[in-house]
Amino acid sequence: MEIINKKIDELKDGLIKDTQEVLRIKSVEEAALPGKPFGEGVSKALETALSISERLGFKTKNLDGYVGYAEYGEGEEYVAVLGHLDVVPEGDGWNYPPYGAEIHEGKIYARGAMDDKGPIMSALYGLKAVMDAELPLSKRVRIIFGTNEETGSGEIAYYNEREKAPVAGFTPDAEFPIIYAEKGLTVFDFVKPIKTRGKGNTEIKTLTGGQRANMVPDYCQAYVVTDDPANVISLLSEFKYDNPYKIQYERVEDGVIIKSYGVSAHGSLPELGKNAIMQMFAFLAELPLQGTDIGSFIHFVNENIGMETDGKSFGVDLEDAASGKLSFNVGTVELKDNSIVMSLNLRYPVTFQLEDMLTRLERKLLNTDIEIKNLDHQSPLYFPKDHPLITTLQKVYKEQTGLEPELLAIGGGTYAKEMANIVAFGPIFPGKPDLDHQANEYIEIDDIIKCAKIYGAAIYELAK
Repeated sequence: MEIINKKIDELKDGLIKDTQEVLRIKSVEEAALPGKPFGEGVSKALETALSISERLGFKTKNLDGYVGYAEYGEGEEYVAVLGHLDVVPEGDGWNYPPYGAEIHEGKIYARGAMDDKGPIMSALYGLKAVMDAELPLSKRVRIIFGTNEETGSGEIAYYNEREKAPVAGFTPDAEFPIIYAEKGLTVFDFVKPIKTRGKGNTEIKTLTGGQRANMVPDYCQAYVVTDDPANVISLLSEFKYDNPYKIQYERVEDGVIIKSYGVSAHGSLPELGKNAIMQMFAFLAELPLQGTDIGSFIHFVNENIGMETDGKSFGVDLEDAASGKLSFNVGTVELKDNSIVMSLNLRYPVTFQLEDMLTRLERKLLNTDIEIKNLDHQSPLYFPKDHPLITTLQKVYKEQTGLEPELLAIGGGTYAKEMANIVAFGPIFPGKPDLDHQANEYIEIDDIIKCAKIYGAAIYELAK
């Protein structure tokens, strides 16, 4: 709609400034505090977003620090745009400060720029344009600010217990055009008892890597205690000659610290990253650990996972026409006092069920002492292609961009699985890179503006 587009152009400077303000807050989940269930940084981001919303003229509500929303309009029913203010840890490898929100060559660089602070600010300003244009609506509209999307979406469960569901809406936390199907999502641990960490003069004292199950790990470190460090270093040199991995070492008094460097990526797209944990495991297989508990785990993981991202060697390479292949990501590993714990993130196609995947996993674990623990699961999401929500968003997308509104299936799990009558809609445009969870995450200023126009038009069409 031309009037919405015109209003967004007038609001452009405010949108950029307010987006930068929110991006400068490090809102990674921390220990809970009174009234701040996900820590200080997340709480500050929520308070800031609500303060901006009030300044723009919206009513606001903070649900005990779990979630908040900006609201406009009247009516029994409401339309929702659901985004999140929490972010994953920044990791390493940034060219600009990850919480600086600096602008370079028309791009705002910051953790959360694309996932999901930039897009939810675009939606807020889209609603501001509808309000300023005084367009008539038959429903209320809420811009809902989530705070726990990256680590469980517990805040949406809190919201759902206290508020009725929207009649329609979207989450700007995937890609354009429209997501009509989302893979089933699982996070779980492989846990193996460890009594023997080495033999002879070599043992693994510590082993740790990764930050979250849903991120491709960009760093893994092993502390190898040995009275023959020259042999470990020689094995590493030979290994690196045959394998193009970035692995370095540091001599210490009683051994060698091995450091594996990968490339982070979103856990739904592990093929876009380089897994530092699996690189480390490939090297550790060169050490004389045969017959030890740690050695058998390393061998099992290398044989059945390796550098694969589709679960083929594990026997879980499920695939369908609607949503493609299963994705398989090893996200973290930690060698504890008496066990080793490896966290995985598997996303299975929409036409399968959890049991289809678990049965295959458990079959591979037979005759090992590796257990599956701490399983979290989200079922697949699927909307019929002729659903009114889908067709309305298709209409808006085509009118605003001139492009065909193709329907997509994704591996990422969005808020659409957590709240009724919601689908994922943007913000990544076709042909643009997916920088979620990666170093040097950015959003183009032109895309922030374009998203605001699309989201404003979508809000109007759903709420009129």
